[in-house]
Amino acid sequence: MSSHREAPEISKDPVADSTDLYAFVSPDQPDTVTLISNYIPENPAGGPNFYEFGDDVLYEIHIDNSGDAAADITYQFRFTNEVRNPDTFLYNTGPIDALDSANWNRRQTYTVTRVEHGASKELARDLVSPPCNIGPRSTPNYARLAKEAVHSLPGGGKVFAGQRLDPFYIDLGAIFDLGDLRPFQNLHLIPSAAGPAVDTQATKSVHTIAIQVPKSELTSDGSSPTNAADTRATIGVWCTASRQKMRMMGGTPAASAQLGPWTQVSRLGHPLINEVIIPMGDKDYWNATAPKEDAQFLKYVQHPELAGLLPVLYPKVFPNLAAYKKERADLAAILMTGIPFGVVPGFQNFTGKTPADMLRLNLGIAPAKQPNALGVVGGDLAGYPNGRRVTDDVFTIELRAIAGVTIPLVDKSFTPDGAASKVSDNLTPGKDRYLASFPYVGVPLSGFSTPAP
Repeated sequence: MSSHREAPEISKDPVADSTDLYAFVSPDQPDTVTLISNYIPENPAGGPNFYEFGDDVLYEIHIDNSGDAAADITYQFRFTNEVRNPDTFLYNTGPIDALDSANWNRRQTYTVTRVEHGASKELARDLVSPPCNIGPRSTPNYARLAKEAVHSLPGGGKVFAGQRLDPFYIDLGAIFDLGDLRPFQNLHLIPSAAGPAVDTQATKSVHTIAIQVPKSELTSDGSSPTNAADTRATIGVWCTASRQKMRMMGGTPAASAQLGPWTQVSRLGHPLINEVIIPMGDKDYWNATAPKEDAQFLKYVQHPELAGLLPVLYPKVFPNLAAYKKERADLAAILMTGIPFGVVPGFQNFTGKTPADMLRLNLGIAPAKQPNALGVVGGDLAGYPNGRRVTDDVFTIELRAIAGVTIPLVDKSFTPDGAASKVSDNLTPGKDRYLASFPYVGVPLSGFSTPAP
């Protein structure tokens, strides 16, 4: 999960921890946009209390379509749990072969609400979230169950909320071991034999909230842009999780209560921002702030600590940017304002001068017929940082950008080191990691079939 455990306090509250955010023009429904927000790091064999969304958490996906880094449209998701038999320890008392199966003891439903400029409209109520994928005896046809949990929304939209295979691929165990990149760890400051990268997320699960809506539902004037240069085409997207300010603990669950106004406890726009750009002392504070307040964090983007560490850890791989005294205007554009039209031919996702951590998606750029996982860096304008698709190799893209590969976009006098422009952890996700249609995120492994570590 690209931003799981990114801040000390939220790492203690996984059901409210935004792990990944995706926003893209749907490849099979190009007149729609798909927004995906993931939560909860999961070992699929996590019974008997299997994973679920928090019924005391307000989950939200926000859209800015006016360029002020404030939410013009918000989709809210609230979950409710039903325990059918409190006298058994079992999640299920037999095979779960339908979403209304009497064998499923702990069922979760949810409500979807759209808020536009302060006015709320409930879109759907009592939608069923599928169970977790337990094993061949408990969930014998999980793929069908999950498919039945894709619900229609008014106006041509769709929604899904439930367990999915983690779509993010990264050698997480290596990268946080002093920046180890296994394919060339023989060139590390503390060298060891080079070896293949390990996709540490390949068997993990997450809980996904996915919503697909027509483009016209997200633009400021109800249009469906097809021209990339149209300033109305770009939207900003971020997600948050909030809890009520007061929690009263009683001797029993019935005697406990959450009270007071909602307060934000996590947020996510671009992957890895709070994880590797924001310093430790500001991480918890960052999670509680809004994107429109991100000017105070701009200095960390303009002078990223990692850019100075990479050439120390890998002196023969990454260029030494110590002599480059300028602020990193390239990173500020990519991460905080969007890229103005003309910097990259045929592309823009500029939302204005207000620095804000949001995914910026240009709705006027059609899905790529042959997607490149390196997105814009790889010549595919439909990929990251133009929104983020589930297949985009955001770790490699951001690693190269921080190493200086994108500086020439704004400073033609700088020539990046050739090795840095090719650096990668060399991971390629398996073909079964994703789906070709909504919700696009693959079927999670069952607890029974998860391989031993």
